[in-house]
Amino acid sequence: MRSTSPRTVVVWILVALVGATGWAVLALSRGEDVSAAWMVAAALGSYAIAYRFYAKFIARRVLKVDRTRATPAERLDNGIDFHPTDRRVLLGHHFAAIAGAGPLVGPVLAAQMGYLPGTIWIVAGVIFAGAVQDMVVLFCSTRRDGRSLGQMAREEIGPFGGAAALLAAFAIMIILLGVLALVIVNALAESPWGTFSIAMTVPIALLMGFYLRVLRPGRVSEVSLIGIALLLLALVAGRWVAESSWAEAFTLAPSTLVICLVVYGFVASVLPVWMLLAPRDYLSTFMKIGTIALLALGVVFSLPTLKMDAVTEFASRGDGPVFAGSLFPFVFITIACGALSGFHALISSGTTPKMIQKESQIRMIGYGSMLMESSVAVMALIAACIIDPGLYFAMNAPAGVIGDSVQSASQAVAGFGYTISPEDLAAAAKAVEEESLLSRTGGAPTLAVGVSEIFSKVTGDGLRAFWYHFAIMFEALFILTALDAGTRVGRFMLQDMLGNVYKPFRNISWKPGLVLTSAIVVALWGYFLWVGVHEPLGGINQLFPVFGIANQLLAAVALAVCTTLLVKSGRLKWAWVTGVPLIWDATVTLTASWQKVFSSDPRVGFFQQRANYQDGIDAGKVLPPAKTMDDMHTVVTNSTVDGVLTAALALLIVIVIADAAWVCVRHIRNPEASRLSETPYVESKLVAPDGLFATPQEKLELAAEAERVP
Repeated sequence: MRSTSPRTVVVWILVALVGATGWAVLALSRGEDVSAAWMVAAALGSYAIAYRFYAKFIARRVLKVDRTRATPAERLDNGIDFHPTDRRVLLGHHFAAIAGAGPLVGPVLAAQMGYLPGTIWIVAGVIFAGAVQDMVVLFCSTRRDGRSLGQMAREEIGPFGGAAALLAAFAIMIILLGVLALVIVNALAESPWGTFSIAMTVPIALLMGFYLRVLRPGRVSEVSLIGIALLLLALVAGRWVAESSWAEAFTLAPSTLVICLVVYGFVASVLPVWMLLAPRDYLSTFMKIGTIALLALGVVFSLPTLKMDAVTEFASRGDGPVFAGSLFPFVFITIACGALSGFHALISSGTTPKMIQKESQIRMIGYGSMLMESSVAVMALIAACIIDPGLYFAMNAPAGVIGDSVQSASQAVAGFGYTISPEDLAAAAKAVEEESLLSRTGGAPTLAVGVSEIFSKVTGDGLRAFWYHFAIMFEALFILTALDAGTRVGRFMLQDMLGNVYKPFRNISWKPGLVLTSAIVVALWGYFLWVGVHEPLGGINQLFPVFGIANQLLAAVALAVCTTLLVKSGRLKWAWVTGVPLIWDATVTLTASWQKVFSSDPRVGFFQQRANYQDGIDAGKVLPPAKTMDDMHTVVTNSTVDGVLTAALALLIVIVIADAAWVCVRHIRNPEASRLSETPYVESKLVAPDGLFATPQEKLELAAEAERVP
């Protein structure tokens, strides 16, 4: 083992001191101004230490990754779903696929609790739970020919718990895809700039895919430069289009966008992965990481002050205007992506294990991508906390709470304990060229205002509106990359389920099967999306309240599968690595599920809400947010469905965890009776670096391989 140089020791000590200082300032400052730069320092310092030491420990000691072992991408390469993909492109694909709306929306909503609880959960959660889950699931799926999470549960836990996991994972996946699609529709509706720019990423991605596959194989640097140049041109041209006579052609109604998204999701699911999905996700990563990096630099350069309290009164009272519920458990449900997200486990057991070249790349792609996403969540939280708290609550509280005028909003905000004048609310909207910023819930507008606040301090106030609309489009691009990859993963999950009944479906690249299952998946989330667009209280809007809990329940399934596999593979002493996050996630999520089902507070409990609205119907009264008696009946139906669905999903997860615990106990008592479905060892013939940059030894190996292959 190489000895660590004194210089390296000094560097890591400095990194640790920067992170520790950032945490000390955030935790101990009370009453004085705190710069958002300290939040950046605390997060980046923690990420660096975690990746260098904890992730390396898990990869080498716990998982024992083997770079000499052939991955499914190498053994089963068919150019459709299994395809060895350059680690840089795959890193971009994986990050883009997992980084949907969650890391932008969740932290913005949770800012009502203050900046400190969210920051602690985002950073600690990703280091010890989220990134660990993604990395271990990716490893386990890679060892099992890229099996989906539900199928791994069925094979390793058993048919009963596995069936519950398959059903829960697929149902949750459809809900997540529908919610993501709705956010995209809301962001792009009536926005020619965003629609044009995002549409252009598709032909650019196709060009990049063919460039790497046919024209100049392996020339990732070349295609990256081409892609970046074309992407920047598309962004600039988008504004030109919005201000030209072409604007009408790209100003699409929500129903038209639904059709476009369904068609795109189907096409992205059935085309070979190298042709559209991977290059498009890789392309969008440049925009995502570039924007987040510029935001971090903007924070360091402009040093904006955190205007939100470290911990607000809503954290303990649980009566926040943005969402109801106390800090525990709801801040851990509201902030999922960026800390711990079950959706990621579906990507880690979906497209990525079928494309990874080496097991030794799992640390960078699994753990590293999740740290990148967590940094997005931190920047979103900063954006929400540097704007005036009065404006924050006016933007995120529903119209039923603050009214529909700047005067009523100002009065309502005063009741929350904050102040903002009607004139200031009007001026804030005018500064970003919006008619109103009231009740712009969902996180995107708040993030956009924060982004415009940071960037305008660097580039000048005259570009504030430009940066606001850029951020809105930026979020739509973020989410679309999760939608296309998620649809393909949903197809894999359905194929695994049907393969237990009809064997040809087990071949995930069997064309009749992939076309049929892709159509079913897009039809399911497309139906909920279509109804949600046309009925404000129906369709996916009906399922939106269970989004956070469903996502975290899925994480419990993933961590239960990971813990079971660690135990069954002889790693019992390391089972705490996923076991401790499992206990925490199950405690938090099942507590939240219990409260959402049985709470007597109608703002929290689904069935109590149902009872209140039913009483209103019986009394002939219309209660907000309903506007008509038909809306009242819809709310009753929605509350009933959400309550039953939450209870059913929680029950399925309890079954999975209980069955997994029994399997672990049975293995400990009699290890010889356990059976692992791990694929036998096959020696790898691929030559590829482990990390983002090749080491000197890896460069020699690559050079030798280049000479050997004509």
